[in-house]
Amino acid sequence: MTGALPAGFETVRAALLDDAALVRAVAGGRRRGTQPRWRRVELRYVDLKAGRHLQVTSYDATQAHTANHAAGPDSHEAAAAVDALLAEPFATWHVDTTEHTHQLRVTKRGEALVHTTSRAAPVAVARDHDREKHRLLPPDDPIFAALGLTGGDGRVKPSRMAKYRQVEEFLRLLDATVAEARAGGHLRRPTPEDPLRVVDLGCGNAYLTFAAQRFLGEVRGLPVAVTGVDVKQQSREHNTAVAAGLGLDATFVVGTIGDAVLEHDPEIVLALHACDTATDEALARAVGWQASVVLAAPCCHHDVAAQLRRVETPAPYGELTRHGILRERLADTLTDGLRASLMRQQGYRVDVVQFVESQHTPRNTMLRAVRTGAVPDGVREEYDGLVGAWGLEPRLATLLGS
Repeated sequence: MTGALPAGFETVRAALLDDAALVRAVAGGRRRGTQPRWRRVELRYVDLKAGRHLQVTSYDATQAHTANHAAGPDSHEAAAAVDALLAEPFATWHVDTTEHTHQLRVTKRGEALVHTTSRAAPVAVARDHDREKHRLLPPDDPIFAALGLTGGDGRVKPSRMAKYRQVEEFLRLLDATVAEARAGGHLRRPTPEDPLRVVDLGCGNAYLTFAAQRFLGEVRGLPVAVTGVDVKQQSREHNTAVAAGLGLDATFVVGTIGDAVLEHDPEIVLALHACDTATDEALARAVGWQASVVLAAPCCHHDVAAQLRRVETPAPYGELTRHGILRERLADTLTDGLRASLMRQQGYRVDVVQFVESQHTPRNTMLRAVRTGAVPDGVREEYDGLVGAWGLEPRLATLLGS
């Protein structure tokens, strides 16, 4: 249903304040021309010695902040916290209760599009405060043992903790992006006969490929078929054996990102840490397939960095290219900013977000794109001005024929 913003949020507000039924809620994204205080917030109820509280975990660019607000008929703390969050200009809300799932998206006209589905069976709620951090895929999931991240006791190996955290954060971003796309009507409802098609370009050992298949298929209950692409035959043989051992519907093919042939055009395209212009090839393939959802975490930015060394720096930005380390960081920023602009010109809504914290990997930026078909006013003019001023020829523009 579609309605005025306050009315549209009543369903979400009621679910958030139902301490007996709320399982978990997530808000994220931003409305056009706005910037929420937080990148993402998560809500659930916990039982403390002082009684039931609404626990709110808020994420900024670098860390998480947790606060507990007293719930119950004699306290207005939880209601005040919920109202404050609903006042933030988040673009989407995803609310899971014991019997329903509510998805809300705010349109460009400021209206709330709410989609509610009923669960096949009620789910239980965990409210213990001291439990381990909520994991989208628990460490004892069979895929982590098969991939060598955990030992026989189901615990993550200390040497593999960074990879496990990378997988976990990837799943959070994938979950939020898919929920946003589905709520906005930009990603179809799959069926067992016609599952969602997901491709992981440059999949390597397929950590994220298997995690995406497991999470979307088992946790979210979406029929999904996953394909991994890599140039190494060894990767295909290894990953195919792992998929067979786990009973997962995952296929692996050998080929480059630019030339790989798939049986079906994918609707979700993943490209995590594809080096330099391989990320551009992945984005170009996604555009060519008209993929609904794209998640790309770039790695290295040699192409634009080399161009900056050859061209004359426009005034007054000489200090930004005089020093090698600053020139490299500028190249990173320009590359991903231009990629985001080119994707917007192709009808995608794009966010550039932090992937994982910098202490786990220096390559911690992700482009999240949802195909809406809408092209923002003035985006081409801004792009032309930027590449013209710096004298750049982005590889993605060449691949797209722009």
